[in-house]
Amino acid sequence: MIAAAFAYYNYKYSQYRFINFKETILYTKSKIFEPKAERYIVVAYSSHMGDIEDKLEPLARKNEVLAIDLYQNRRRKEGNIIYLTAGTNTLLKIIHRFHIREVPSYFMIKKQNDNGLYKQDSKIYLLETEK
Repeated sequence: MIAAAFAYYNYKYSQYRFINFKETILYTKSKIFEPKAERYIVVAYSSHMGDIEDKLEPLARKNEVLAIDLYQNRRRKEGNIIYLTAGTNTLLKIIHRFHIREVPSYFMIKKQNDNGLYKQDSKIYLLETEK
């Protein structure tokens, strides 16, 4: 029984990753991002690859979107889309932690506690773009 509980715990908490916004500092255009919503859709993309706004609109209808720009172009908040960036080391940590292999890609995160801890709540999906 104990072995089964331990195996389940390892499976459940190693399957998806965590992000703590108190430790991982992301920036909007002019200030530090502080999460307020229960759930977000996190999109990792590069503004150098072209406009992505049309592809983010359907996602923004479901939940607020955190659009993390790997090219580090700072934009403003637009509706349910919050454009974020960070230093290179922070962006590399996010890419490594969530195993992001291609951009643009997205996944859900869900609030775990009031201290800024969020847990990945879905697989990582590739955001379809026309080439």
